[in-house]
Amino acid sequence: MNDRVFDAASDYYDLFSDVTGEDAAAWARARQFGAEILPSINDHWQHGEYPLEFVRRMGELDLFIDGLDIPGHAKLSPLGAGLVTMELSRADGSMSTVLAVQGGLALRCVMLYGTPEQQAKWASPIASGRVLGSFALTEPQHGSDSVSLETSARREGDDWIINGEKRWIGNGSSGGVTVVWARASDTGEVNAFLVEQDLPGYDAERIRGKAAMRAIDQAAITFRDVRVPESARLPGATSFKDTTRVLSATRSSVAWSALGHATACFEIALEHAKTREQFGRPLAKSQIIQQRLANMSMQLTTMQLHCRRIAELEREGKLDATRASMAKVNNTRLARAIASDARDMLGGNGILLERHVIRHLLDIEAIHTYEGTDTVQSLIVGRQLTGMSAFV
Repeated sequence: MNDRVFDAASDYYDLFSDVTGEDAAAWARARQFGAEILPSINDHWQHGEYPLEFVRRMGELDLFIDGLDIPGHAKLSPLGAGLVTMELSRADGSMSTVLAVQGGLALRCVMLYGTPEQQAKWASPIASGRVLGSFALTEPQHGSDSVSLETSARREGDDWIINGEKRWIGNGSSGGVTVVWARASDTGEVNAFLVEQDLPGYDAERIRGKAAMRAIDQAAITFRDVRVPESARLPGATSFKDTTRVLSATRSSVAWSALGHATACFEIALEHAKTREQFGRPLAKSQIIQQRLANMSMQLTTMQLHCRRIAELEREGKLDATRASMAKVNNTRLARAIASDARDMLGGNGILLERHVIRHLLDIEAIHTYEGTDTVQSLIVGRQLTGMSAFV
């Protein structure tokens, strides 16, 4: 149960045995981190505690880079970055979400759209985990239709005044810096700003009552005349297309995250079937159990094939938003199915946190929704296939 080795049963088509160099080293560090947190993560999850010491440890292990080119940090291929995401989710979805927010969203915005001065100030502190990074796009009334964002930024001399609300913002109340997406009042242009969370008018409240991703804080944020200098604006972000560029990258990482969750659930179910005795024999000797495990293995392999291919496409510069959407919706659907089957196969033990499956099952519900719902992702693919939009 505590052995997290990625063995032949978990990689039936031998898709990841060729990983070498920096990619393999980062994957090993992620696996090490998973082994370190597994004994205590259930307790943090159960009590809704955000273990910031784990976040700092991820920075020490250089796990926040997400394939970005950060001076002084390892450079990973898309495959290596995906495997790190997968491995973190294999241990815990909350910690994988920390990577998605810290590296995939906040750090990516700085590196894609920031000035050299902004990158020099923020990139390494965020990459090392010394500063917590956040990404504020979703609003109380605008989730899937985030293009309709209402948060405003008004130019006043050399400053910008930000007003509005954001919701479901990971790390948004943790004392770091938030990339805030807002619409310029005069031009309607969508801009991004680096907003330090201790500024006057920045009011963030932790969202409580979550039944998933309980070991990371998400915030509801209100901006009341928050004043930031022009130097806080990311000059490369000038339209919603720039937002989409970031989201496309993190959408593919959700496919990897789903693979990690599903891998853990499959491994736990397989081990349970081989060691649990009922009616005088191991469960694994039952035909129906073998059939279910074989089906889970086929689903898992399908997910792996999607992930391997989108990593190749990204390396070749061919990964577009539609392909990322297909991988995301396919893998979160299959992860749900595998987790549900695993929970059922464990019987009553399947709802115990100590067996881990129920935590993965509930966390999958979150990734099935964030970075775009199943319906929205399907419509993105459908629009590309038909040449017609069904969004309105």
